[in-house]
Amino acid sequence: MAFRTTMLVTSLALSMGLAAGPAQAEVKIGFLATLSGAGAALGQDMVDGFNLALEQNGGKLGGQDIVFLKEDDQLKPDVGVQAVQKFIEKDKVDLVAGVTFSNVMMAIAKPMADAGMTFVGSNAGPAPLAGNQCNPGFFFASWQNDGQAEAMGQFATDQKYKDVYMITPNYQSGRDQVKGFTRFYKGRVSGEVYTQLGQQDYSAELLALQAAKPAAVWVFLPGGMGVNFVKQYKQFGLMGKIPLLTVSTVDGSTLPALGEAALGAYAGTFWGPDFKNPVSEAFVAAFEKKYKRIPSQYAAQSYDSALLIDSALKKTGGKVSDKKAFRDALRAADYASLRGAYKFNVNGFPIEDFYAFQVAKDNQGRVSLKTVGKTLSNHADAYVGNCKY
Repeated sequence: MAFRTTMLVTSLALSMGLAAGPAQAEVKIGFLATLSGAGAALGQDMVDGFNLALEQNGGKLGGQDIVFLKEDDQLKPDVGVQAVQKFIEKDKVDLVAGVTFSNVMMAIAKPMADAGMTFVGSNAGPAPLAGNQCNPGFFFASWQNDGQAEAMGQFATDQKYKDVYMITPNYQSGRDQVKGFTRFYKGRVSGEVYTQLGQQDYSAELLALQAAKPAAVWVFLPGGMGVNFVKQYKQFGLMGKIPLLTVSTVDGSTLPALGEAALGAYAGTFWGPDFKNPVSEAFVAAFEKKYKRIPSQYAAQSYDSALLIDSALKKTGGKVSDKKAFRDALRAADYASLRGAYKFNVNGFPIEDFYAFQVAKDNQGRVSLKTVGKTLSNHADAYVGNCKY
């Protein structure tokens, strides 16, 4: 059944031309994502994943018609704040969802908190919001920023790399990722380089890297930044020579553009498209059928966030007016997640497993992510002890 954003999704009964019963309540969701610029692929995958869940549920979640309103923050914190204020003051949304980048997330956290807004995130997970700026109305259906980097830090330790060279953009998530990696990596950091957010040319950084001759390289360069870096890494003759460990750099959002240039690179995250559980397998098949590409973790996270909202609305009988009851239902995470079982910690971030993946060809000859193994089990973030409601 087709539906459009910014408009009420027509109920299944009406779309089939059947007599309608009593009018049902609708739930308004304001979805914020980065849909333009270097991070657009990530945001679009988030929108596509959420929309797929809506479509599979006949435009409903928890039996309620969903008004799905989306806005592009353009990777600009001030634009994100304006969009959230529109959601709250003009659109009167029941909850805000999405958010791609942490600089935007940090900017919108206060206006949402001031308005008592419930938030269900599906990517950005900045450290302050897991710690001393945590909020009982905020739930992150993905991971705290450090988590994926911690998984790669543990992987680097397990591989016994004696030293690692690090490259990341200089913004909230980049700094979080460095802390996460070094928290679990027991070797020596031979370089710690911070680049411009949105940077496209890495020749200077790669020349310095070549001179350093580390045992391995770790990078966090999401979206178009990662595409350019990995291609240039390959052009410099470094792929296959110095192991490339990544976070949000080689994944379903970038591999279509990278192709075989990324073969052999490693990635760390909480889910991969080769996971063998019924929810994940059904999601991957449906996503590929609809969008003609392998889903990224961003699509998976967003799809899962929709399933989370669906589960909460079922528990409350479709009601969101009782905020405590709705938030308690979200916190229960009582549904089959495509990542497998997880639970929310007291700060609204998941306690979950993390894995290492390698870029390889799948059984159809496509470049994708292959699970190497689990690196962290039932993993909680490092900041939860600072969360005091």
